[in-house]
Amino acid sequence: MSDPTHSTAQIAEQRRLQMADIARLAGVSVSTVSRALNGSSLVNAETRERVAELARSLNYSINLSAQNLRLQKNRTVAVVLPFEAESRQHISDPFFLALIGSIADALTDQGYDMLLSRVDAEHLDLAAQFYDSGKAIGVLMIGQWRHHDQLNALAARQLPLVVWGGALPRQLYCSIGGDNIAGGQLATTHLLARGCRRIAFLGDAQLPEVWLRREGYSQALRQAGLQADPALELALSFEPAAARAAIARWLPAAPGFDAIFACSDLLALQAIQLLRASGQRVPEDIAVVGFDDMPLAAYCDPPLTTVHQPVAEAGAELVASLMAQLSGEKALPRTLDVQLVVRASAP
Repeated sequence: MSDPTHSTAQIAEQRRLQMADIARLAGVSVSTVSRALNGSSLVNAETRERVAELARSLNYSINLSAQNLRLQKNRTVAVVLPFEAESRQHISDPFFLALIGSIADALTDQGYDMLLSRVDAEHLDLAAQFYDSGKAIGVLMIGQWRHHDQLNALAARQLPLVVWGGALPRQLYCSIGGDNIAGGQLATTHLLARGCRRIAFLGDAQLPEVWLRREGYSQALRQAGLQADPALELALSFEPAAARAAIARWLPAAPGFDAIFACSDLLALQAIQLLRASGQRVPEDIAVVGFDDMPLAAYCDPPLTTVHQPVAEAGAELVASLMAQLSGEKALPRTLDVQLVVRASAP
């Protein structure tokens, strides 16, 4: 298969040369090869089979996009989950699973199939390969990661694309996401209202959604006449093992704090376990608030106070925005409301 990093022009030129090779070996014209590969009845079965066999032997990549457009039969959407080579965050992350399930339900309701795949988070532009190869009519990407610029480039080339994430300045692509700033404010204001003043922040603010949550956290502190303390911020991967190791290293040397706002439920749960292992009580000594409100949040010990993201409606919103693009409409970023769910970790 062609290298997905090649330009469209390079791919087209490579296919043209491959088709000429097949035509020469089969003893037919290039137009006959094209018809044979597209299953045309104008080419007899024997020639179609000979051309197909030569194409397979040359590892020829059929232009499925053009073929499917003619036949109007492609009803597949690529759902792309980037991964970081360093953390190797697994697809079994509860938030990912919930969001993928929501998207799958919405696509099924619309009569579409889902192609689930992963690309390197450092090369989000590789997501274009699913559209360019004709495997999918559009792309839904879960997360912006650190390459907002690459997503803008995909949108600039008219790739049908919707991203789960936060609305950012100078954004060209359509994003759907929870209100991360409001969520950060809700979590922090709740901790302040219960008397907490030294609130630690756990999460990697280089990631756009986490950066927005930290903005909400900082705004709530300023409104209370407080300043965010960089010594109370810990940049963490979302991958549980890596996060647990980083928290374990940080806790013994961390300055005094009376609360934690963690940017995901999994980070919050790791923090609670390590706090308790060190003799701290939750919430009596340290109150903890998470983010996402995954089902497990209600059943941990103690049940987790957290910011609820509307995952159930997120899938429908992502799919509706992609369908609008495919119909020629301009799909604008949309921010979904979030809510604070108060439980025993920070009553």
